[in-house]
Amino acid sequence: MAGWCYFEHQRLVVAENTVKTFQYDQKVLNFTKMFIGKVLKADGEVSFEDRLQLENAVRDINDKTIFDQWNKFVNAKTSLEAQIEVKNLLEMLVSKVSI
Repeated sequence: MAGWCYFEHQRLVVAENTVKTFQYDQKVLNFTKMFIGKVLKADGEVSFEDRLQLENAVRDINDKTIFDQWNKFVNAKTSLEAQIEVKNLLEMLVSKVSI
């Protein structure tokens, strides 16, 4: 009986971790899609509303490394620096997804 309980507990832990991973991946992918649509495909300046939406989405991922890279992009001083940081951000986002 104890062995069965342990096995069931392990199954539940694995299932819970799978759900958490899926939710994390979903947040990363949603932010990436939003970033591409609102920043990379923008015809001009990104609106305050869109910037706020992006900021909230990146915070919702709750990943310090992604948030730090986002800040490097947002705080870039030159267009060349922004280009480098956007590439780093996109590379990081893709590498974080575990699907």
